[in-house]
Amino acid sequence: MALKRHMEGKRFVPKIFKDEHHIDEIKGVYVPFWLFDADVDAKISYEAIRTRMWSDSSFNYTETNKYAVYREGSVRFEKIPVDGSSRMSDDLMESIEPFDCESAVPFDTAYLSGFLANRYDVDSSESIERANTRIKTSTEQSFMESIQGYDSVRSVSSSIKMKNGDINYALFPVWILNTKWQDQLYTFAMNGQSGKLVGNLPLDKKAYWRTFLIMAALITGLIFLLFFLLW
Repeated sequence: MALKRHMEGKRFVPKIFKDEHHIDEIKGVYVPFWLFDADVDAKISYEAIRTRMWSDSSFNYTETNKYAVYREGSVRFEKIPVDGSSRMSDDLMESIEPFDCESAVPFDTAYLSGFLANRYDVDSSESIERANTRIKTSTEQSFMESIQGYDSVRSVSSSIKMKNGDINYALFPVWILNTKWQDQLYTFAMNGQSGKLVGNLPLDKKAYWRTFLIMAALITGLIFLLFFLLW
């Protein structure tokens, strides 16, 4: 089952939750989405730092070089989804992306069999700001990832101009799973196309802090050992 696979490898999920949880509700929902197109022209300046360290018998040396890095380019975005239902968490819906827009077909009520269908209650004019924020963030990340070979990079100034294009409307299939444990409701969402599942899981605090303290002790011991060897 998808939820069991989702919990695999999660060390800090209480074992009793894995063993005793049960699904209280599963429902298939067609969630309304607005799909935004946009063209972006961006110019971003960065400060990049490269550090070199060495030592001799008497001293430790650190050489820090700063570089001015510039990126400029145009990016085309197509079908950036923003859910149009106030009943759905935007973060949760974004977490189960991507949706396959290329296989979209014209609306037909026959596709709704076995699913609930939500009508949008957040219109495109309200959703475009979130879309533009996602587009801006993606542009900044893409430009930043193109800068390699430095120890650190930070943005100094940027000019990002967006020209919004077509807006389309689509319904995407989502499975909503609800499970209750220790009087706490846990909700999971699964992409009905890809099967990707996301959701919050309970934390075994004892296991978490036990691991944290062990790691802290190991790191502290390693620091003291290195200090002793280098002294």
